[in-house]
Amino acid sequence: MSDKNSGGKLEKFFEGKGFYIVLFLCAAVIGVSAWMLASGNRTMLKEAKEANSPRLDNKKVETVILPPAKEETRPVIKPQPPLPAEEPEAAEETAEESAEETAEVWQNSEADSNTYLWPMTGELERGHDTEKLSYDMTLQDWRTHEGIDILSPLGSTVAAAHGGTVESVYTDSLYGTCVRVSHGDGTASIYANLADPCAVSEGDVLKAGDVVGAVGNTAICESGQSSHLHFAIEVNGESVDPLQYLPA
Repeated sequence: MSDKNSGGKLEKFFEGKGFYIVLFLCAAVIGVSAWMLASGNRTMLKEAKEANSPRLDNKKVETVILPPAKEETRPVIKPQPPLPAEEPEAAEETAEESAEETAEVWQNSEADSNTYLWPMTGELERGHDTEKLSYDMTLQDWRTHEGIDILSPLGSTVAAAHGGTVESVYTDSLYGTCVRVSHGDGTASIYANLADPCAVSEGDVLKAGDVVGAVGNTAICESGQSSHLHFAIEVNGESVDPLQYLPA
């Protein structure tokens, strides 16, 4: 009898306000459980971060100050002023002095039809040699040298070494502007590396000491040498040593 009464009361309770009370309690339990679960997760994450992060307790941090880098200093090289070019008057004076020296040599020589004179004054730079090879500074090879090279400044006067007739005035591919004088006895003298134009023409009759031209720089094959006259003598078309004919 009592059990039936109790069961009836419970049914009435749930049918009335009791149902909402139970529903509220369930929601509260679920909310508290969710809050506790979220709090636990945050605590675990915090502890994990602290465990993984390095601790700076009892550690000193030293500040290192680096000195500024020194800039590399280089010496300043000042350009040197160009050398002054030789004035035309000085060059003309040099040529005139050379002509005077050459004329003096001719005047002091007993010139006749059988005498050879030096075509100009100057130091002998390279001698004649058709048998022994010598090194050519310009062409950078070994070759013979059919003539002699007499050092003299550009523009220096070149004179006929012996009387004769101008056989030809021509331009050689190696020796530049040339004058060939025939002496009428099977001999001929050749003046090469002359300035262009020359002072003579084909057919001119010269005597020893007459002006043939001036020292130039037209000889391509000897352009590596100092300024000079290339002088040669041929006998019946064969090259001979000019020093055998020129006065000692």
